[in-house]
Amino acid sequence: MTIAFLSHLDLNLYLFRLPIMKKLVENGHKVYAVCPRGDKFDLFAEHGIEAVEYNIERSSLNPFKELKAIYNIYRAVKPLKLDMLHTFTAKPNIYGTLAGKMAKVPTIINLVEGLGSFYIEDTAKNIAVRTVIEKLYKLVFLMSDKVVFVNSDDPEYLESKRVIKKSQIQVIKSVGIDTEEFDPALIKQETIDLLKKSLNIENKTVVLMVARAIWHKGVREYYESATLLAKYENVQFILVGDTDEGNPSSADIEFLKSGNVLWLGHRDDVLELTAMADIYVLPSYREGVPRTLLEAASMAKPIITTNTVGCREVVKNGENGFLVPIKDSKLLANKIEQLVNDSVERKVMGENGRIMAINEFDVKEVVKQYVELYKKLEK
Repeated sequence: MTIAFLSHLDLNLYLFRLPIMKKLVENGHKVYAVCPRGDKFDLFAEHGIEAVEYNIERSSLNPFKELKAIYNIYRAVKPLKLDMLHTFTAKPNIYGTLAGKMAKVPTIINLVEGLGSFYIEDTAKNIAVRTVIEKLYKLVFLMSDKVVFVNSDDPEYLESKRVIKKSQIQVIKSVGIDTEEFDPALIKQETIDLLKKSLNIENKTVVLMVARAIWHKGVREYYESATLLAKYENVQFILVGDTDEGNPSSADIEFLKSGNVLWLGHRDDVLELTAMADIYVLPSYREGVPRTLLEAASMAKPIITTNTVGCREVVKNGENGFLVPIKDSKLLANKIEQLVNDSVERKVMGENGRIMAINEFDVKEVVKQYVELYKKLEK
């Protein structure tokens, strides 16, 4: 079988699809990464994957540029004589499916990894954009053989809106996590002690949040909960994640440097920081399935997150953490306080999360589900 993976970012394919692509190569299939050229473009060759370039302007809404993007994808995939095309994220799903049909690709699969920020708030703009997205998806899904979702809520919503037929839906939860890499047993206590010392937080209980610093991730609620728990001098709230320039939902630097939270910005040592944490928090308004929660679960950390799309896939309330309503700083603080004061409960919940990560979200299991899907759909 000859199969191409299509994205608008080489980084997306390299970070999140590489295990699936490598497994297909191992099984004797020809695999292409079709994407714009970026920092990871030339690295696919090291894994027996051929990278094919096309051009697209990710933020453009100019109809002529969009038509050109579809044509660029068509020109990229047509010579490959594909048996299957797997597309990822909104624009590649829509444009890739149209281009794939033009190129007469026999089998096309889409992946909807969350419906995005336009589904968080019911503003006039968001409602208008959702209407357009759903009309385009309805058209595109008619041309697709299968649509993969990473959570259960999104396909249920689209089915209720008659955007997709139930027979087209396949749920494969998350992109998976390498539980052998994210293994708390691999991080030495000495490493954690040195990291704490470098941050001047020795002997403190660490509450950690890793996310882009945007309001939709629940940054404001996280900071408010830190203020509510300021009486605990032995507790340190930490936020890891940079601002998102140009995003209207981005928190401002002045806010991030205020309050009772230590904002670290972008960090490359997220594995070690997660190992250092005692409690992991993500008060997001909506997700696909957040990888950071998978990392925290795999690292045996108790999680407090919101009872919303995507987040609730990773946490069973009361077992490996707590689910709280979105935008509820008070209850968020209450649950953090509960875990701050109960180290035994933290340990039990963390162990439950590790078991859950291995059994339900390990990347090997996710890869297996995708390979089975490809085999089933191969024509």
